[in-house]
Amino acid sequence: MNESVKHLSDIALASFNRDGYLIVPALLADSVCERMSKVAREHLSATLAPVEFETDIQYPGAPEDRDSAGGDTVRRLLNACSRDSIFRSWATSADLRHTLAQLFGDDAIVLSQSHHNCVMTKVPGHSSATLWHQDNRYWSFDKENLISVWLALGAENHANGCLYVIPGSHELDIAPGRFDASLFLRPDLPENRRLIASARAVELARGDVLFFHSRLFHAAGRNTTSETKFSLVLTYHEASNYPISGTRSARYPGINL
Repeated sequence: MNESVKHLSDIALASFNRDGYLIVPALLADSVCERMSKVAREHLSATLAPVEFETDIQYPGAPEDRDSAGGDTVRRLLNACSRDSIFRSWATSADLRHTLAQLFGDDAIVLSQSHHNCVMTKVPGHSSATLWHQDNRYWSFDKENLISVWLALGAENHANGCLYVIPGSHELDIAPGRFDASLFLRPDLPENRRLIASARAVELARGDVLFFHSRLFHAAGRNTTSETKFSLVLTYHEASNYPISGTRSARYPGINL
């Protein structure tokens, strides 16, 4: 682990609590990121199950069906922690646990295998855009207090579909009428347009990590470059914050860090 990030400063912790996200540069070495990328490329090339296709979610820009051009475009390589030991090793590492414990203010941390736990693949040509949403819209826990970890396995920027976030939006209470049927923010409403206007791009270099709260509004564009973008995405919660029985959040057992 980079010596400069073994212990987050008070300023960094205050920034996370205020904005709902924190970028930690160079948290993982280039050499490890390259090994992860190699595994991801091999699994993508082989369409190694389990995967999620762009057609499965039908976000803007996705192919209409599996028979359409680009219908075999993969969006996520699922079950990352079971897919290869290199992903699980970092996901459960003491260094990552230490950072998360500071952000949660709790040493008892659990890795969810039911949410994210994937390599996000943004393939040129047929990758879709992701509209403004909070991850809690489809997660079911005792408390809406989870943190996702987004590791850039290569450069992420506007051109290849990086994330955008709305600082401080994790603290907002949004009326139900401001969402559409899929629980995305409705862009036709003036109050939502004003909120979206405050968004910031999260541009990352290889090895940078974005930590963000599960209530933070975020979105992402399409990949307009010629290179596939890969990101390892994981989600964590406090051991005292239980997934609700019978829901998707309780589908797989968590991993205690």
